[in-house]
Amino acid sequence: MAFIEEIKQRAKNEIKTIILPEAEDIRILQATEKVLKEQYANIILLGNEAKIQEEAHKNNISIAGAEIIEPTRSENYKKYVELLYELRKNKGMTIEEAKELVKDPVYFGMLMLKDEESHADGLVSGAIHSTSDTLRPALQILKTAPDTKLVSAFFIMVVPNCEYGENGTFIFADSGLNENPGELALTEIAISSSKSFRQLVQKEPKVAMLSYSTHGSANSDSTRKVIKATEKIKKKHPDLKVDGELQLDAAIIPEIAEMKAPTSPLKGEANVLIFPDLNAGNIGYKLVQRLGKAEAYGPLCQGIAKPVNDLSRGCSSDDVAGVIAITAVQAQISN
Repeated sequence: MAFIEEIKQRAKNEIKTIILPEAEDIRILQATEKVLKEQYANIILLGNEAKIQEEAHKNNISIAGAEIIEPTRSENYKKYVELLYELRKNKGMTIEEAKELVKDPVYFGMLMLKDEESHADGLVSGAIHSTSDTLRPALQILKTAPDTKLVSAFFIMVVPNCEYGENGTFIFADSGLNENPGELALTEIAISSSKSFRQLVQKEPKVAMLSYSTHGSANSDSTRKVIKATEKIKKKHPDLKVDGELQLDAAIIPEIAEMKAPTSPLKGEANVLIFPDLNAGNIGYKLVQRLGKAEAYGPLCQGIAKPVNDLSRGCSSDDVAGVIAITAVQAQISN
């Protein structure tokens, strides 16, 4: 069974409710129809109800069964204004600023997740918002998870007809958020990504700390950063299969690994690829997606107190539906 179909089946085991704050976008509505038809999550659409219904009707999209909430008309609007004000007043937020921000569906959705009386479990945004516009309110309102020092972003890449990784399935990180992580940040990204792989793919993570160098073939500040991060990971998690620094071919191709990195515990079987910076991570995932015709799910977030996931603004409705399924599974795990 394909990765995303397995995720959908797992989502059906315990139905979760996912918030979509970009409900006037046709791709979000199309994804809502798919999710409700396959019955693997409940959906809350945030936005102007008349516009949402008009867009759905105009495009012959059925969203029957989705809950639609217009923030300013919600019975919780005043409650959430007070909640946001209390959370941010020490940072200088005024009550008037809170009133304006709660009108924003993304902020309203994050406050729904924060509200212990709410029935919402996760949120997916980013089809029309930038990553910063999605993650800023998440960090302001939800904060980081208790056992996490850093929020990072990853993609699940599913490459068709691929013998590498976990039958063509990989995690690429950080491919969406941290621009130039130092050795401590790389350490956190790798540890979080190994946990995400185990949770979502349900296989043993094999983590490659990528570089343009393999086991000392080059020496620079960027290679030393990767080497030091690898050492820290091994000390923190001695049972985790991790190695670095490694070039990509030495990380995922056994024959190349045997030649370039014969002592590597990964033996060319890495399935979690940690990139040295965001340039490499972002370019890498887009190359594999476009030239390798891979399915790319993300940017998915790790380290936030509740399941919140970003989307690429170039996403399709199928991409959105897939990320909703992943978010639902993350919500099951975080309970």
